[in-house]
Amino acid sequence: MPNISADREVSIDVIAPDSSRERVSVVQVPFLIGRGKAGNNLPIQDPRVSRQCAAIVSEGDEFCLEDRGHRLGVFVNGKRIDRRILKDRDVISFGLDRSYTLVFRITERASPSLQTLLTRMDSVAEGYASSGGLGKLKLLLEATMLLHSQLPLDSVLEAMLDRAISLCGADRGLLLEKDGTGTLRQRLARERGSQGLSANSLSPSQTAIGMAVRQESSVITEDLHLADGALQGAQSVIAQRLRAVVAIPLYAMSRANTEASMVHAQRGQFLGVLYLDSQRPAAFSSLDRQILDAIAIESASILDNARLVEHERERQRIEREFGIAREIQQALLPRSFKDFPHLVISGVNTPCTEVGGDYFDVFSIDKRRTAFLIADVSGKGLGAALLTPMLQGALSAMAMDVTPERAFQHINGFLCTHSSVGRYATMFFGILDVDGSLEYINAGHPSPLLLRSNEVTELYTKGSLPLGLVPEAQHTIDRARLEPGDTLVLFSDGVTEAADVNDNLFGVARLQEMLRGHHESPLDQVKESIVKAVEGFSAGISQADDLTLLLVRYSGTTESDGPIASVATAGQATGGGA
Repeated sequence: MPNISADREVSIDVIAPDSSRERVSVVQVPFLIGRGKAGNNLPIQDPRVSRQCAAIVSEGDEFCLEDRGHRLGVFVNGKRIDRRILKDRDVISFGLDRSYTLVFRITERASPSLQTLLTRMDSVAEGYASSGGLGKLKLLLEATMLLHSQLPLDSVLEAMLDRAISLCGADRGLLLEKDGTGTLRQRLARERGSQGLSANSLSPSQTAIGMAVRQESSVITEDLHLADGALQGAQSVIAQRLRAVVAIPLYAMSRANTEASMVHAQRGQFLGVLYLDSQRPAAFSSLDRQILDAIAIESASILDNARLVEHERERQRIEREFGIAREIQQALLPRSFKDFPHLVISGVNTPCTEVGGDYFDVFSIDKRRTAFLIADVSGKGLGAALLTPMLQGALSAMAMDVTPERAFQHINGFLCTHSSVGRYATMFFGILDVDGSLEYINAGHPSPLLLRSNEVTELYTKGSLPLGLVPEAQHTIDRARLEPGDTLVLFSDGVTEAADVNDNLFGVARLQEMLRGHHESPLDQVKESIVKAVEGFSAGISQADDLTLLLVRYSGTTESDGPIASVATAGQATGGGA
């Protein structure tokens, strides 16, 4: 097991579900992560984590994280990985709610130059000459040690703020954090003596804070009587008789481990402001300022880690909600197709995201007639998925003697009336009698393909409007007749609009060609052939639409159904009209 180079410090911040934290050094690779201490360098105390979960390995001068078989996957910055090069402050999680989160840390141990050593010696000497120099250095050490503690996040931030107040001899201190809207909100307020304050009881100098944010640099005023006019005349300064103000903007550090990361161009996201004030004038030595800057950097580091962890936990929450929505949506699809005496049916739905807007169903109208449909709600995600139960409810009402035209009129009216929803739906709906007669309505959906005696044609060629676009739209029934052995292939545009690496589309013609020769193949085999053909064509390219198929094969009547009615020609079957 090779050791880590002495000129680099590699570690992991382990953040527990209660926000307590500790830092674990990575001293050799591979560095194994998993449940339990046996065989692991970093044991995760969560029974849901796999025993062999992940490993950090070296790859040249870089470090990689590998998924070693965790059943829910290993994530870096919210994205599932198999293997990934790690950068400083990358957030590692395991797809679990309220579990441990890891923050990868790597820094270079640069050998200090002679000039750097001399500068440090001068600073320390200046600290000795001033009152409490050693005590101030002790404050910095304590603040640094807080990063490695197992205290909850707010306790660490409170202790950091207390030390900044002590260093400056300030009366009060405040930590302002930027919220999701970009507004600075008061997260913590403290006063001298490590006492807590109600955040609303402290009115900081908005002028000083505004200057620090605009200038993107610290505002440290030792005596406000000598400050510029804007700061000296600020209302809060006068009302509270303030004499000294400190406002330091806090920034996430760039992930690049170089000196350039300290300059403005390489700064990370703005996180908030560390604010201190006093009713007495102050006198800051260069050592005081260095220590204050160091405490501000450490505070920013804590906030940054907390932000990254919170983002990861939010991602996990959204992922769980999408998972629940997907389960509900899949439950709406037919789990198994009934043994209809005159039909054989097969179908599949594969969303392009966690949940999608495609939907299909098959249900009995009465003893002779069976309804089947395929629909595609515009858009993807939860918004589209929420409309599919409404479609199912409206159409299932036809089992209670509601006509197809009336059901379509109701759906169209609802979607148009609630135009703020911003959704419309295409749909093909058919009712097949045991004698082979087919009644159908097409609302802007791609025409099903009719596979008959090795010939493939489109069932419907006339245009139609989707549901939810035009309130006055009329959707009328068309009719055709199926022969025994005929197969209808209903599909969403996720099939024909699947794209390859050159943005070529799979297309209807290609679907028709691959269906030829399958008129006697089992429907499940036909379905799998289509899915494989589309997947092979797109060659792993991420697709923009759900892939949905519904295959309906008419098998003819039985003796109990009466004689088979006369059959139409293929040309009649592809036409519309009564």
